Amino acid sequence: MSSHHIALFTFTLSGTASIGPQALRALWAKACGIGNVSVGRKDAYGSQRAVYTLYAPQSLGGLQDVEMRLRRALEDAHLHASVTALH
Repeated sequence: MSSHHIALFTFTLSGTASIGPQALRALWAKACGIGNVSVGRKDAYGSQRAVYTLYAPQSLGGLQDVEMRLRRALEDAHLHASVTALH
């Protein structure tokens, strides 16, 4: 992750669903409209679900539109996600 990236969204997936880092990065880059993004995954304490974090440059604009595209992309990938905006 670049030192100039900030966390913009986190999400968990329902059930036993998961997504690999390359697929997640591609989905996130498409939602942002830029390639300069990064992703992270952490196991949630006391839970079997992972928490995914999406990072992008602080200068990324149009975050409401980015969030809408992210949610749509997760739905299109048949991933039922609980998304939290950090911005």
